[in-house]
Amino acid sequence: MWEAGSESSLGKNWRLAPVFSVVELSVLEYRRDELALGFTEGVTVIFLHGLGDSGHGWADTLTGIQLPHVKFICPHAPPIPVTLNMKSMMPAWFDLMGLSPDCQEDEAGIKKAAENIKAIIEHEVKNGIPPHRIMLGGFSQGGALSLYTALTCQHQLAGVVALSCWLPLHKSFPSGSSGQKNIPILQCHGEMDVMIPVHFGAMTAEKLKGIVNPQMITFKTYPGLSHSSSPQEMAAVKDFIEKYLPRI
Repeated sequence: MWEAGSESSLGKNWRLAPVFSVVELSVLEYRRDELALGFTEGVTVIFLHGLGDSGHGWADTLTGIQLPHVKFICPHAPPIPVTLNMKSMMPAWFDLMGLSPDCQEDEAGIKKAAENIKAIIEHEVKNGIPPHRIMLGGFSQGGALSLYTALTCQHQLAGVVALSCWLPLHKSFPSGSSGQKNIPILQCHGEMDVMIPVHFGAMTAEKLKGIVNPQMITFKTYPGLSHSSSPQEMAAVKDFIEKYLPRI
């Protein structure tokens, strides 16, 4: 669920990936005037990395499914002490106490992280990108935060890409939902995932069907895939983005 040696996101300057439509930045340093990269079609995908990682790795991966009309934003989570890893400091969107569906959760941290992501959404909206042309996505902890943020966001977003993850604070739903019932959600999960077992993903899919229109939920599993992504999975992600964020 995390990578050793991942780098901090507390540097003063955000960084560009080799392809200009992928932007990496610290959530706390988000400034729209630094993102004048020539995009005119108003389409944004915000993709959140997993525990201990940074936006760099996923920026590189997303260039492999590059679409000319889509801007990807890959923020870095700040380093915090993570209970699951003996309080070691590592990039994390919120604290993790365990990986079982009934373990204690960092409610305050989850809600704070969601507000930070909503701030990025609001910056995009303020600068002319309509909410229905903004999609959230993420892997593992980042996917979990994407689900929670989209389901509690005041805007109807274009969709959510949720890879190898779960729904945080699941007991607070459906009452905790903002009421957006028609948001498309793509869940992908490796069948050999030992970090977040595939049955957790299946339980999440069933929970989501009680929150949004069940026809909007797609749950794909991949034989032999562990807690990682694959070319087949990324092809599904690309198809999903093209379907719900078409070029116009």
